[in-house]
Amino acid sequence: MFDSVSLLALGLIFVAAAVVVWRAGITLSNTTDALDKHFGLGDALGGIIVLAIVTNLPEIAITVSAAMSNKVELAVGNILGGIALQTLVLVLLDAVGVGKQDTLTAKQSSLTPVLEGSLVIAMLTLVVMGHQLPGDLVFARLTPDSVLLVGTWVVGVWLIGRAHKGLPWQINSPVQAAQKEPTGANKRSIGQTLWLFGLAALATLAGGVMLEESGDAMAKQLGMDGVLFGATVLAAATSLPEVSTGLASIRNKNYTLAVSDIFGGNAFLPVLLVLATVVSGKPVLPTAQKSDMYLTGLGILVTIPYIFGALFRPKRQIARMGLDSFVVLLIYLFGAIGLFVIARK
Repeated sequence: MFDSVSLLALGLIFVAAAVVVWRAGITLSNTTDALDKHFGLGDALGGIIVLAIVTNLPEIAITVSAAMSNKVELAVGNILGGIALQTLVLVLLDAVGVGKQDTLTAKQSSLTPVLEGSLVIAMLTLVVMGHQLPGDLVFARLTPDSVLLVGTWVVGVWLIGRAHKGLPWQINSPVQAAQKEPTGANKRSIGQTLWLFGLAALATLAGGVMLEESGDAMAKQLGMDGVLFGATVLAAATSLPEVSTGLASIRNKNYTLAVSDIFGGNAFLPVLLVLATVVSGKPVLPTAQKSDMYLTGLGILVTIPYIFGALFRPKRQIARMGLDSFVVLLIYLFGAIGLFVIARK
């Protein structure tokens, strides 16, 4: 689409698409908050189903486009690299959104992120196992790992929904009560809210496609490796919806929604590998590269500190971040160094 466009023009298109995605993400957060309350989903379930899937519309578009054009390695790198990078959004929200007085995991008052983080780890473990399978185990455009990934995601979301209905260890705190205060989105009718939500979702999808197309063209002009581009620049660009929705959720004091959006999106992303397999007609995971599996392991590692954070709710800050966020930042930085070492070989 942009093969003959200059590098400067590509940069302007990329920035414009990023602004559209950012603004749409704020609207998505506000309307999702209203829809959660209207339909009784709760912040955690609304985050893992509604907001997580919608903010991953750019990844869905990229996956379909890459699979149809036989560029599956770009989709795989974007999906698996995006999981680790999207988890880093929680570090940003902790440092910038919450402020000096508290930490993100201390402010959110639910243990549901423990279940969500466990689901992320289970999905990524299946990715590693699926990579070891032979490349000829295909029936009706499905592979054993595809069935397991979809089944695990569905069961995990169902269990999280059960947890929302009430478990003995759930906490009812003043923070949760504050989250019930009406926002601007709550004052609209449900019809207006659904209309705004759909419009913002379409804007997110369109902006995500433009980010992918313009970013891919820039990477080619700069001579950047496709796999490395998908795991870094493209993954960062398609994480913009999570950044904007997360900051908007924190402004509305919906801390659990902010965390659930990230973990919910990370749990959903491996399902897109199934979509890539169905569209392309050939197994995706057995052909994944060494860097993809490395990023899968990194995604597991950066999830674990936040599971502990949801349990212990640390209040101590280091450079305006909670201890769990600081550990995640260190893990990611060292992991990124390893990724570039792998890419050079």
